[in-house]
Amino acid sequence: MSAPQAPVFRVRNLCKTYRSGEVEVRALRGVDFEARGGEFIVILGPSGSGKSTFLNIVGGLDRATSGEAWFRDHDLTRANEAGLTRYRRDHVGFIFQFYNLVPSLTAFENVKLVTEIARNPMDPAQALALVGLEDRMDHFPAQLSGGEQQRVAIARAIAKQPDVLLCDEPTGALDSKTGVRVLEALTAVSARTSATTLVITHNAAIADIADRVVQFADGTIASERRNDSRKPASAVSW
Repeated sequence: MSAPQAPVFRVRNLCKTYRSGEVEVRALRGVDFEARGGEFIVILGPSGSGKSTFLNIVGGLDRATSGEAWFRDHDLTRANEAGLTRYRRDHVGFIFQFYNLVPSLTAFENVKLVTEIARNPMDPAQALALVGLEDRMDHFPAQLSGGEQQRVAIARAIAKQPDVLLCDEPTGALDSKTGVRVLEALTAVSARTSATTLVITHNAAIADIADRVVQFADGTIASERRNDSRKPASAVSW
């Protein structure tokens, strides 16, 4: 048997408190978490449960109030702004609910924007082919459906060949049929690139496509489970 992979993420007693005047909101309350190379993890929880705050901290977009968050040997909680910028540029692909494409650029050009700053980029055409858009590369966002725009966003995220893919409600703005196509693209590219993939969602139906399911509630991890077998994205509906 091969030895288990070392954790890609190690999080210990992670806390995040937001303050506005005298009002204090504890978004994270002592979260412990690990993720290993190539894992596909779905993070469930209602709005306000802390899952987006957690994703933003491990993605280097926000800072913890206390606790530790490590990416391999990089201490994210003590990194300076330049260090976090390098971490995001070199290691992380982000996919959000809203596609954030540049309207005046084609699908190919939107993806190429990222490859121009990446250390080891994929060819933009290859990235678009991986999400099934090889025949839509020259189309502008306004000429693409919502699902197609989200698949361009996935291609853009994977084109720099990141170690981790962090997805915040990637199907939240889509109907079930379109969302399934996006999930098919996401699971395919995750398997193809071996990127550790974290998908946060309020949609429990998506949990069956994961290796592991993590449930957030009130700023903590309420439960975790490992799926004995993963369903294909095509078997999901909501």
